[in-house]
Amino acid sequence: MRKSSLFILLFLLFWGCSRSEKSDDAKQPAAVAKAETLATGDLLFVGIPGDYNLEGISSAIADATGYGDTNFIHTAIIEVDGDGQAWIIDATLKRGVARYPIDTFLTDFTLNDGSLPALVVMRLADTTGCSRFVANAKGFLGEPYDAYFTPDNDKHYCTELVYDAYIRDGKHLFTARPMNFKNADGEFPLYWTQLFHAIGAKIPQDELGTNPQEMRMEPVLKRVNIDIATVR
Repeated sequence: MRKSSLFILLFLLFWGCSRSEKSDDAKQPAAVAKAETLATGDLLFVGIPGDYNLEGISSAIADATGYGDTNFIHTAIIEVDGDGQAWIIDATLKRGVARYPIDTFLTDFTLNDGSLPALVVMRLADTTGCSRFVANAKGFLGEPYDAYFTPDNDKHYCTELVYDAYIRDGKHLFTARPMNFKNADGEFPLYWTQLFHAIGAKIPQDELGTNPQEMRMEPVLKRVNIDIATVR
């Protein structure tokens, strides 16, 4: 496996940790979204076609989990500054927990054919405290990416960052559920065993965690009618 492929696998390795229904999001036409149409505290979900192939890696993950048409692989927090510019706060293997312009985010997630993946904006039904949630997320800036998918280790993966930042009245707004790394046959696919062996860790099967596929369906969220093509 090439180094770049391993990087992307590690970066997206949480694709396969939940079950989900099919989605039509990837089929909807994209339109330019100005920064002022977004709001601080919005969540940006990235979805790719279930059969998207990166040297066989993505196909294997999609086949093992049955996500259907769109596989949501990443979640980022949006902050809109006083000038109306949109920023991303998220956790990736490339940057760890970081804040950077949304155009950089779009460049990072451009697909091999030059197109953008499905980009779905979700907003809390009750937006009370959104600025505080973003401030909480900023408190984790500089931490490394959590490739171990375990809580309370001074590292964060993408939805873990959201989970730990979005707390109201001492309660998490999102739900942690037992994680599943097994395929339909109840076995760990080779890519999981190889990956966790490489980092010297046990596969955290059934430990509580979060992932983009399930977080997008949380009842505290509602979809915002914004399809982002580019803000470059």
